[in-house]
Amino acid sequence: MANTPNPVSAPTCTSCPSRKKGGLDGRAAANTAQDRLIKSTLDNIRFKLFVMSGKGGVGKSSIAVNLAAALALKGYRVGLLDVDIHGPSIPHLLGLSGTLDKSRGSLIAPKQYGERLFVVSMESLLKDPDQAVLWRGPMKTAAIRQFIADVDWGRLDFLVVDSPPGTGDEPMTVLKTIPEALSIVVTTPQEISLADVRKSINFLQYAHANILGLVENMSGLICPHCTQRIELFKTGGGKALAEKYGLDFLGAVPLDPAAVVAGDLGRPVVMLEEETPAKQALLQLADRVVQASENSLEATARAMDLEEGPQT
Repeated sequence: MANTPNPVSAPTCTSCPSRKKGGLDGRAAANTAQDRLIKSTLDNIRFKLFVMSGKGGVGKSSIAVNLAAALALKGYRVGLLDVDIHGPSIPHLLGLSGTLDKSRGSLIAPKQYGERLFVVSMESLLKDPDQAVLWRGPMKTAAIRQFIADVDWGRLDFLVVDSPPGTGDEPMTVLKTIPEALSIVVTTPQEISLADVRKSINFLQYAHANILGLVENMSGLICPHCTQRIELFKTGGGKALAEKYGLDFLGAVPLDPAAVVAGDLGRPVVMLEEETPAKQALLQLADRVVQASENSLEATARAMDLEEGPQT
């Protein structure tokens, strides 16, 4: 594991003698300083979007990448943060390679894709992209916090955070670090996916998270020959689930052979010149996300804070 980055040293044991000598006090001071950096970074980002799913294989990362790219195409300045520590896929979907470089001071410069999309992924910190990352909770938590605090994101309209599936350390850390994040839940129409999504919604409610809405991916297959829709995995399950829980349904994205081509090219579907059903659906999804974000309680609260100004 020599090539694996180590963002922080192992947590100090509560029984360690150094606790009495200021060891934990020093760590607490460091955490407080990092909290200030995180707040400073987040204050420069208008909307934070947290893309999650109840299970793997639903195309969550593809949705996150294309949503971020579509927002950038619409003129927004967008950050894309891949917090899937063990299986990062964002660099492959964007055709990005190489490690991250230093920016000003000790800050790290994100990878840039086009003029308005800025990307950070765990893979960009590894010398060997095929290397396994054998980390447990505290290490992953520290890494995610540093992805926010130590990266020179600058001013962003949107930060899209792509999380691994489930309700483990990574999504819990994101919600704790970015409590104002607007969560987007991705599912497929079949019941096995919807069952896990119900758990994800329960998790978000328990965490008092802001749920922006639900996206149904792989919503039917568009035949490339006759353009008719084939209900390969059924359709409508995501919309029905959103209605059941009183959530906004942000859109349905069909299976499309163009997505395979785009993945091989390392380009988001929304950036292909060809007009495809998936491209149209994803661009419409971006429009709905913008509208829902601007109408969210988080946007209202932020506007009130700006009007009131600093408290004296």
